[in-house]
Amino acid sequence: MLSYPFEAAPEHGELCEVAPGVYWLRMPLPLALDHINLYLLEDEDGWWIIDSGIALGPTEEIWEQIFANQLGDKPVKAVVATHWHPDHTGMAGWLCDRWQVPFYCTQGEYLTGLVYTRATSEHFGWTNEQHQIRAGRGQVGADAARKSMGGAGHITRSLPTSYRRLEEGTRLTINGQRWRVVVGSGHSPEHACLYGESLNVLISGDQVIPRITSNISVSGIEPEGNPLREWLQSHERFLQVLPDDVLVLPAHNLPFYGLHHRLRYLIEHHEDHLLALEEACSDIAQTAVELLPVLFKRELSDSQIGLALGECIAHLNYLYHRGQLERSVDDEGRYRYLAVDDTLPMRLRKRQHQADTELPVQV
Repeated sequence: MLSYPFEAAPEHGELCEVAPGVYWLRMPLPLALDHINLYLLEDEDGWWIIDSGIALGPTEEIWEQIFANQLGDKPVKAVVATHWHPDHTGMAGWLCDRWQVPFYCTQGEYLTGLVYTRATSEHFGWTNEQHQIRAGRGQVGADAARKSMGGAGHITRSLPTSYRRLEEGTRLTINGQRWRVVVGSGHSPEHACLYGESLNVLISGDQVIPRITSNISVSGIEPEGNPLREWLQSHERFLQVLPDDVLVLPAHNLPFYGLHHRLRYLIEHHEDHLLALEEACSDIAQTAVELLPVLFKRELSDSQIGLALGECIAHLNYLYHRGQLERSVDDEGRYRYLAVDDTLPMRLRKRQHQADTELPVQV
């Protein structure tokens, strides 16, 4: 089970100390998910900023408020990004320029961020158009996707022109405490979580969130990608290398305890989706668009279709690469997926065996 040691989030512009020298703050997001959690780490001679907020709305004003009222006499000395998404790097360039400090990021996130934030509709290309048609959106959907390309650049200040590379196992010493980089993949290419070993605190970014599931998507930039495999492998590894009693500081929702419970839930959540898709393809070959209701019971708005379809294709690619679905192209250029004989009963037997094995533990 999960437990939440803090009942409420800090107000915008305020800091909440969650561990010695570790401070939690919030910035608004103009989305249904209306906030992002950011973190400040106090060092002997300055502050480390972990993630930066989106370059939209009052974010800059709130940062200036924090600088004026919350940092004492210490300057900012570094900016760290867990991953490239605009709510995490939108203000990174501005922060680094304002304080003339280095930017820490993994190579995969930095280079991906440069691509997405500098792309425009003219970079859409025939491969992205084909990806949309293969998914079942048709030319109208492909044209809509073309228009939306470049959106990340509108909500991200120019990324820093250089960075200091984080890798799996990189250790940062901050105020005498060692923070170890633990890399996950799937939600983004090379997501850096920070584990404070002596404090037993994990800044998890979007890799582990307590009440919502991170989007795992395939895009037209890598249409044959298998991010769900990377996501599941990352979570299995996190179960091995991180303790269950760590205080998890996520990018959204509230800090929590119960890391292993949450990791297992997320693994099972996607396994259930995989099984549901396989069942839906057992009798008739279907397109990704036709399979969206299997994963998403609510009606999707136009702005949600892209991410939802990317997530559906991530699951389909996983099953296809494992040989559990076969894929063909119909007369309209759409991929159609059909379950392979004997695969579904095998999975059902496996899940029943797992349920039987786990029953004594549950009791």
